[in-house]
Amino acid sequence: MNGPGKSDSLVVPKNLPNEARAASLAEEVGEGRRLAEGNSPQRPRPRAQDRTGLHVKLERVRQAARANRAQRFTTLWHHVYDVDRLRAGYFSLKKDSAPGVDGETWGVYGASLETNLQELSSRLKRGAYRAKPVKRTYISKDDGRKRPIGIPTLEDKLVQRVAAEVLGAVFEQDFQGFSYGSRPKRSAHNALDALTVGLTRKKVNWVLDADIRGFFDALDHGWLVKFIEHRIADERVIRHVKKWLNAGVLEDGRVTSVETGTPQGGSISPLLANVYLHHVFDLWAVAWRKRAARGDVILVRYVDDFVVGFEHKDDAERFLAELRERFAKFQLELHPEKTRLIEFGRFAARDRARRGEPKPETFDFLGFTHICGHTRQGKFKVLRQTMKKRLRAKLKALKAELRQRLHDPVPAVGRWLSSVVTGHYRYYAVPGNGPALALFRHQILRLWQRSLSRRSQKGRVCWIRMARLAQRWLPTPRILHPYPSQRLCVIT
Repeated sequence: MNGPGKSDSLVVPKNLPNEARAASLAEEVGEGRRLAEGNSPQRPRPRAQDRTGLHVKLERVRQAARANRAQRFTTLWHHVYDVDRLRAGYFSLKKDSAPGVDGETWGVYGASLETNLQELSSRLKRGAYRAKPVKRTYISKDDGRKRPIGIPTLEDKLVQRVAAEVLGAVFEQDFQGFSYGSRPKRSAHNALDALTVGLTRKKVNWVLDADIRGFFDALDHGWLVKFIEHRIADERVIRHVKKWLNAGVLEDGRVTSVETGTPQGGSISPLLANVYLHHVFDLWAVAWRKRAARGDVILVRYVDDFVVGFEHKDDAERFLAELRERFAKFQLELHPEKTRLIEFGRFAARDRARRGEPKPETFDFLGFTHICGHTRQGKFKVLRQTMKKRLRAKLKALKAELRQRLHDPVPAVGRWLSSVVTGHYRYYAVPGNGPALALFRHQILRLWQRSLSRRSQKGRVCWIRMARLAQRWLPTPRILHPYPSQRLCVIT
């Protein structure tokens, strides 16, 4: 990317605070205004290096990527080995995250932070940085199977975090609006809102609920590098992405090389996943909708989990058939058990009743079961309830944890359960899900009563005491999220 000439120099009033000067600079760059003569051509820099200053440094990259979707960036790596950005990346890491193969923790690395960052920056600058294998571990899934997770070393995690931020400044300008997973200022609730509003306001009668089988383990390295090279021409960036992809996996004391996939748990893995699916699915789906669809089509994707709504069944069937072929070309496969085409929408219940069929099927997306419902006035609405499978798994884990805390003081257990319930509400407290929230709180209270009764010498703890404990420690359910149409209108 070419640097600015003298005519591109920018200025903002000197009496503005640093953050305001940075914001004004970004606005003037977007509007193409020049600086007044005699003012300093230097870019504003906060007196204390913070996230605002680092954001400003990438602003010209964002603007160039937004202005020219075909531009390839040749000099980005210097943003990665910037010591200030590495320091900010270090403090953004989780302090209690598990260590990688070298056993280095956040606290140990931070004991000599400045020395370590300077040395890391030097290795990144001169090309001496080497990626280490990721440590393989497994976490239990709702269906009883194990999901592989890769744990990079702290330095690899740090450099990946910074590289993802720098690359994201470019790729965020390309990503489609219906892509929500692992993107800044976008959340799972944004995806849920968009899906609900689309199902309600568009002519949707059929829903394709799809999931990609073993997506993170199936990413083809060759295709992924080609997709990155569409925008990135900095060989140092490409070389380091290849290092992370080819670092290998340490499991049971043996290091094995991998030719496909990117480990879940790596800081850069979500960005690489979005880049891959942007080219494989998003762009293709948008083109298909314009080229082949006869009616309305809505799209919502959250990483490898996506939902597509159709007005006509034949559109849905053709889309699914062509999507299987498209994925096969890029070594991806739809999960046969988790991919379904169902009748769902404002007329689904009426049409199925006319044919003598039962109520419309439901589908799960991002922890919620989506159901065809209706308001008191009889209008169609999408009812979202906590997935029963998720609820059972959460209660099972809490039961096991309560056994571990059997002899802890009641206030300590109460504070822990309060944080659990509050965190559950924070995600699941959407309009219409009140009964499921109340059920979760009641089940936790039952588990707590059993735990206290097991250690009590007086037998079973009475419900009068449990009611007092619940009032003291377990927050009552209340809806925390606005209606989807309200929040979506505010955001967009």
